[in-house]
Amino acid sequence: MTLEGIRKGARGAALGLRSLVRVGVIAGLLVAVMVFPLVAFGGLQLKSSVDHLQNVSQTLAMDPPPQTTYVYANDGKTLLSMFYDEFRRYVPLSDVAPVMQQAIVASEDARFYTHNGVDLKGIVRAVTANRSAGEVSQGASTLTMQYVRGALKQSAKTAEQVFAATERSSERKIREMRLAVQIEKELSKQQILERYLNQVYFGHRAYGIYAAAYIYYSKSPRDLTLPEAAMLAGLVQAPSSYDPAANDKAAATNRRNYVIDQMVKQGNVPAAEAETLKGEKIELDLRDPINSCMIPEGKDIGYGFFCDYVRHWWREQKAFGDNPRERENNLRRGGYTVITSLDPDTQEAAQKSVDKSESKNSKFALGVTTVEPGTGRVTAMAVNRTFSLDQSGNLDHSNPIARADGVRGNYPNTVNALMGGGTLAGYQAGSTFKMFTMLAALEDGKKLDHRIYAPNRVTTRYPVASGPASCGGLWCPSNASKAMTGTQTMWSGFGKSVNTYFAQLIQQVGADKAVKMAERLGLRWRSSTDKYFADPARSSGWGSFTLGVADTTPLEMANAYATLAADGIYCEATPVMKIIDSQGQELESGSPKCHRELDEEVARAATDAARCVTGYGAARGSCGGWSTAPGVYRQVGHPVAGKTGTTDQTRAAWFVGFTPYLASASFIADPDNPFHAVGDGNSMKPINAVAAALKQNGDERPEKYFTKPGNVISYGH
Repeated sequence: MTLEGIRKGARGAALGLRSLVRVGVIAGLLVAVMVFPLVAFGGLQLKSSVDHLQNVSQTLAMDPPPQTTYVYANDGKTLLSMFYDEFRRYVPLSDVAPVMQQAIVASEDARFYTHNGVDLKGIVRAVTANRSAGEVSQGASTLTMQYVRGALKQSAKTAEQVFAATERSSERKIREMRLAVQIEKELSKQQILERYLNQVYFGHRAYGIYAAAYIYYSKSPRDLTLPEAAMLAGLVQAPSSYDPAANDKAAATNRRNYVIDQMVKQGNVPAAEAETLKGEKIELDLRDPINSCMIPEGKDIGYGFFCDYVRHWWREQKAFGDNPRERENNLRRGGYTVITSLDPDTQEAAQKSVDKSESKNSKFALGVTTVEPGTGRVTAMAVNRTFSLDQSGNLDHSNPIARADGVRGNYPNTVNALMGGGTLAGYQAGSTFKMFTMLAALEDGKKLDHRIYAPNRVTTRYPVASGPASCGGLWCPSNASKAMTGTQTMWSGFGKSVNTYFAQLIQQVGADKAVKMAERLGLRWRSSTDKYFADPARSSGWGSFTLGVADTTPLEMANAYATLAADGIYCEATPVMKIIDSQGQELESGSPKCHRELDEEVARAATDAARCVTGYGAARGSCGGWSTAPGVYRQVGHPVAGKTGTTDQTRAAWFVGFTPYLASASFIADPDNPFHAVGDGNSMKPINAVAAALKQNGDERPEKYFTKPGNVISYGH
């Protein structure tokens, strides 16, 4: 070697030595900063900074990551939907296969069990490699540091905090080191590993090990095999690059095999076995988790609309936040288990009846809702539509009237027609509103045999604008048939749906009392017209209210009539039976909210009159020989009461029916065009839908009968 060569070699050796010294100094400084945080500050400043660091670490140690909420039917097994921003479910380490634990340590932090949160050897290796590469080619993050980074990001409240938790800077790295050391003082290695596995992102919308096992392999984390665990562990470094579901499997296979080799070095798997495992192909069993009521195509059996009702109900519950947005955020991140009131058998019966009667491509929506008397629990919501928030694929029948949001032809994919038809306030319910007038009259002291002569047409004192029901500016309704003319009682007047009987009855008792009765039984006014006439200052003049000119929903009507089935006990409608938080505690919010609203004799008397409608017959009085839905009792096969309803020109048709066990309301109307008449030929469809639900429910229970009203409320003596 020449003298010059010797000199160059000496200079290179000296530079190498200085590089090593520099690496050691850098590592030493990092450790010093890590162990003695903010050492440049003195006295109280140092103590304050350490206290702050401990507070942050304690918060990270306590705060779980966002959790998925699971929503089930009333059997606690049938999954209706999930709600989440990040699909995740926290599982204890004991529910994670040991090979998964070994794989993630081998892949991400081989010295996890020997360092105190920061791996000094890893820092030296990373600094050396980065200096040689002239860029950041290696990190030195331990599992604990990765956990800290993820926890800081999840707990961030602002975009600036998210950036601070993820920026590529020495300040962020030092902060992570200091917090990692503190975390290791507060949590055991097993606790850190458990939290890390439940926090880390595995790609393909899988957050945490439960989601990863579920999405990639359709199994529990405890059932993962070694190759499966190695594949999942390999995803963590670069989820998008190594995702075998989105890319060619070669990259994922190479990365998996690297992890298996690391497991060999860790002593987790014999080398010979590892070679065999590395030869296996990656076989996935992908599953797409449902979210926010969006059931996968082909699997929707009508749960979407009920699920959407759950979401709306949740947004109204003050127990879950200060405003609707905060409450829904809580639903999507809180990890609740919600056992709803939906009964799969009743839902299936209602949905089959609806689908049999009306095509999903029909302009008319045929919907039915069922409610349990005495609890208010909603057990079914069915409609001839496909629940979807995406309206882009709808048929366009060029309806003459568009909704306020500009959508036309809102089918077959639709927003919740059972809750008012998108931007509509609901549907006029026709003569089903006569129930509120009858209840107000019974409460006012009138008896079931209260007699009124009902001509074919009657002129009332209520002023009304010009129209077919106007006689010199006064409301003058007529009956649907001249056969209704004559003296009627509440039994016959209700059973035959005699308009002129109820027009006179509401005049006798006071329209304001009938309106108030509807409000007491849960009806709410949404349109500007209804709000105007329902105002206490004007409701006494709203005589046409008894014929159902106000908008309502099948949920409101089913729940109102359920009050009668429960002998006067009104319960707020609810879609839940039980709510369990992420800590396993059952919440009070899932309990029924009920109170006595009607005297039981008033409820029983109204029920007796409603028996006339269905062909079941009154227990006390005469129904007058015929009724508007005499075949319902034959269809249901159990004690049943109810009321039919149609609007002007049959733009909507309704039936509300109930047994001692269940109340149900059904309608048919065009949600996009309220002036589009359904026609008399469709009026049987709501009757059949309600009858199907009531029959199925009654067939599963022991026979139960309505209680007869007493003589006094029936006859006055």
